[in-house]
Amino acid sequence: MKPVRAVTLWWVLLLVSGLGATGKGSPEEASFYYGTFPLGFSWGVGSSAFQTEGAWDQDGKGPSIWDAFTHSGKGNVLGDETADVACNGYYKVQEDVALLRELHVSHYRFSLSWARLLPKGVRGRAQQLLQVRYGGWQNVSMATYFSDYANLCFEAFGDRVKHWVTFSDPRTVAEKGYETGHHAPGLKLRGTGLYKAAHHIIKAHAQAWHAYNSTWRSRQQGLVGISLNCDWGEPVDMSNPKDIEAAERYLQFCLGWFANPIYAGDYPQVMKDCIGHFTTRYITERNYPSRQGPSYQTDRDLVELVDPNWPDLGSKWLFSVPWGFRRLLNFAQTQYGNPPIYVTENGASQKLHCTQLCDEWRIQYLKGYVNEMLKAIKDGANIKGYTSWSLLDKFEWERGYSDRYGFYYVDFNKRNKPRYPKASVEYYKKLIAANGFPNPREKGDSDSLHMKEVKKKESGKRTLKASVTSRVFEKTASVAGGLLHMNDNSSLSEGDQGRGRSSKENI
Repeated sequence: MKPVRAVTLWWVLLLVSGLGATGKGSPEEASFYYGTFPLGFSWGVGSSAFQTEGAWDQDGKGPSIWDAFTHSGKGNVLGDETADVACNGYYKVQEDVALLRELHVSHYRFSLSWARLLPKGVRGRAQQLLQVRYGGWQNVSMATYFSDYANLCFEAFGDRVKHWVTFSDPRTVAEKGYETGHHAPGLKLRGTGLYKAAHHIIKAHAQAWHAYNSTWRSRQQGLVGISLNCDWGEPVDMSNPKDIEAAERYLQFCLGWFANPIYAGDYPQVMKDCIGHFTTRYITERNYPSRQGPSYQTDRDLVELVDPNWPDLGSKWLFSVPWGFRRLLNFAQTQYGNPPIYVTENGASQKLHCTQLCDEWRIQYLKGYVNEMLKAIKDGANIKGYTSWSLLDKFEWERGYSDRYGFYYVDFNKRNKPRYPKASVEYYKKLIAANGFPNPREKGDSDSLHMKEVKKKESGKRTLKASVTSRVFEKTASVAGGLLHMNDNSSLSEGDQGRGRSSKENI
């Protein structure tokens, strides 16, 4: 089998169809497009081990950097919450599989916990010990430890798992873990720590990829990729060359930082010159000196702006701008040679307080973003699958349990953590069944997805609030079954930002 590179673009773009006063979007972007997805298009939902499993010290599981981070008592997480119990998913596997069947998804993206699979670590060095003694991703030896762990996963699960992702959102692992300190391990090494961590993560991915290619690919016939996070950056003034350059610099510091070494063998030139999605932003050149001192934000030398007319979705940094999703998909298509693309995370969190599980904004968000993805396919992007985020409400890193992304509401106040379907469950089921948005004039369907909203649920009274996350998963080959993270937040890779994924049996 000819080796192929598989890369995942994990982007965070905060968007819905309201462009704002600047009017940057074309009438085509503002219009709704009726059509269906290609035959065999894969629909799914996702989760991650650390955010949902709980059972943090059960059955011999070892300590992770996120365990240490949340147990520190330093206020690292809103409300000093932990994921010690989370959704209790470790004990509710069959119940959650039943929810997947109810949704009629064709794949499920989930994760493996390094600290649970190897509680004593690699070569006798536990995950938290590697952080404390060696500095985690500040140390190049982590690449070898990770490669050893990856080989264990390939050997144990490769007969069933055919799609692997080594790291998910390494940019956030590096920036929030080693510069701002907002994520585990909570280091604040401004201006240097994140670049060193990122460089070693890229090396670790390369070692794991080559290990699979040389040892496992011929017998397992699978793929290994990496999931990259990038927001879309739109020039404030398309007639101003400096704004266009600033937007390009934004994308290279965001996506090119990891994608270029994989596709072109080197970092973007603009990063080398300067250093020496969860949302869309308008970008302009900075015409005043930075007061932050050495940092990633200073190195980019630009200003991010948000249109006040963009709908916000609860979290202060999240806005709904669906057209940015389409532009990023098309950018990935042209920048990296039209690879097959999978969207692996896209969803809206709780927004409003209401008396029912009436997440209409999530329905509108799904409708807008999925339709922009369909337009990107019309443009020529080779998009193979979509994973909505997420199956359940869960632990959301430094936000604790304040943000809820799930199709199913989880009552965290009850010991058994019961699940209740939100209104968006029925909408997503209909979207999957229709494989998109068939024209109602052709189908004569008075209850079509685009003509009629799902009615509010009458049971399971809860409250909601909203935000957005979008991830683009790009690789070569179609999804067969579920997607699996190789190593999750409970490992040295922080949060959902450092795990491998693959496929499991169809549901």
